Amino acid sequence: MPLDYLRRIGNSTFPLHTEDPSEINSVAVLEAAGMVEATLPPICRARQKLRQATVLRVTPLGRTALVPRRG
Repeated sequence: MPLDYLRRIGNSTFPLHTEDPSEINSVAVLEAAGMVEATLPPICRARQKLRQATVLRVTPLGRTALVPRRG
C-alpha cells in the first residue's frame, strides 16, 4: 500500500533507489499524488531486467500525510 511505503521511507536518506515492482508501483502512486518527487522507469510492455525507481524526496504534502492524526 503506498501510504505504508511512505511511512517506511519517511526518515530515509535520499535519493532512495528500489527495483522491487510493488515498491515501484507505490512510488508511482505517491508521485502522482504529489507526496514524493521521484524518477520512474519508462512504461514498457517488454520486460526489462533493470527497472528502478528513485525517490528524490518526500514533499511537504507527503510529510503532512506522515503526521499522526488525532482521533
